[in-house]
Amino acid sequence: MKKRRNTDLFSLSFLDIITCGFGAIILLLVITKTGIPTTVIEPAPDMQTDGLVRDLQNRLFEIRGETTLFNRELKDKQEQISSWTERIARLKRDKNSTKNKLDNLQDESSVQSSITNQFETAKQMLTKEMRRLLAKLKNADTSLVGGIPVDSEYIIFIVDTSGSMINANWEKMIKQLTTTLDVYPNVKGLQIMSDMGGYLFSQYRGKWIPDTPRRRRSIIKNLRAWNTFSNSSPVEGITHAIRIFYDPNKKISIYVFGDEFTGKSIRYASKTIDKLNPKDSNGNVKIRIHGVGFPIPENAPEHFQITNQRFATLMREISQNNAGTFIGLN
Repeated sequence: MKKRRNTDLFSLSFLDIITCGFGAIILLLVITKTGIPTTVIEPAPDMQTDGLVRDLQNRLFEIRGETTLFNRELKDKQEQISSWTERIARLKRDKNSTKNKLDNLQDESSVQSSITNQFETAKQMLTKEMRRLLAKLKNADTSLVGGIPVDSEYIIFIVDTSGSMINANWEKMIKQLTTTLDVYPNVKGLQIMSDMGGYLFSQYRGKWIPDTPRRRRSIIKNLRAWNTFSNSSPVEGITHAIRIFYDPNKKISIYVFGDEFTGKSIRYASKTIDKLNPKDSNGNVKIRIHGVGFPIPENAPEHFQITNQRFATLMREISQNNAGTFIGLN
């Protein structure tokens, strides 16, 4: 009978443990693998999305360009509104100015009705020398100067050099000035000025022109070719003459030849001259002022008719206030 081989229990147990250990390891590996987090990789944007973004950007640029254009148009409209606002304000001022002129004309209407028919004889004391001259002029024809006394030693002629005078009345003016000089055969000094205060002879600016027959002929000759700027208002010439030529020791007369007054106010112009040529305690003025009004054509526009009447009204008032005479020629 054979002997049974003894089984090695330690070796079997060891194999079992090893097998279980490997199994446990495999199980752990399985469990660990299922628990590992996965990384999500986003897909790259496709071509359709890129095109949409590009379109939106282009549209944004277009909107910005349109906004700039609209802003320019808005600025232009605002400037137009500002221009129209200024124009409206200017028209309102012109309207008020025209209304004031109309009011002045209405206030002076009572005076204008008798402009060409009323003459005032000046009251200025004659010097001994002028009395002697008058004695030689008993037969002199003074009708063309309205009977104005020949009692001044110095004479200033202020001539309106506007287009209306040159075109319609220049020869009449020269004839009237010549007639006036003929009534004054010999004076100590003459002066010819425009209604703006300019001088016919620049070399005699601010000085008296010597009265000689040759100089009188030269005056008439130069008057025929004289053409200088005028604003159709004698106020500037009168005020300049008073400021420059006044002398308390001289007997001076101013003759104003014109046909229009375009100034804003007759009353203001008259008061301005009154301040420069005030009366003394005896009622005498520094310089006597005469006016000669020339007519305008009957078919002239209405505004020339008005400015012609305003000149007559102005010079009548100035003559009355300054011991002078106004003559309105037909």
